[in-house]
Amino acid sequence: MADTSDTRTPAQIEADIKRRREVLAETLDEIGVRVHPQTIIGDAKAKAAAHLDHTVGRAYVQVNRMVSDVRAQFVDDEGAPRLERIVPVALLAVGVVGLFAVGRRRRKG
Repeated sequence: MADTSDTRTPAQIEADIKRRREVLAETLDEIGVRVHPQTIIGDAKAKAAAHLDHTVGRAYVQVNRMVSDVRAQFVDDEGAPRLERIVPVALLAVGVVGLFAVGRRRRKG
């Protein structure tokens, strides 16, 4: 059997009811803020911005690593250029640009 006797005074019961109402009101206010459209939009924006920051940060690290790898191919440990690698690449670039220029002239003419 359940014990239904309550040893609290009516004033204590009223104080307990008042306290529970205040807690319930605070909880309802918090729920109201959480489900408000502006709150939902703000949370979504913050989450998207955080994801974008993370993605951009990772991309920056990858690009930085690639640039460092390419730079290492054309510069030695002391920072001096490696001409044996730079000259062939430069000649290739000039040749490709020259081919594009000749191809454009032939199409126009």
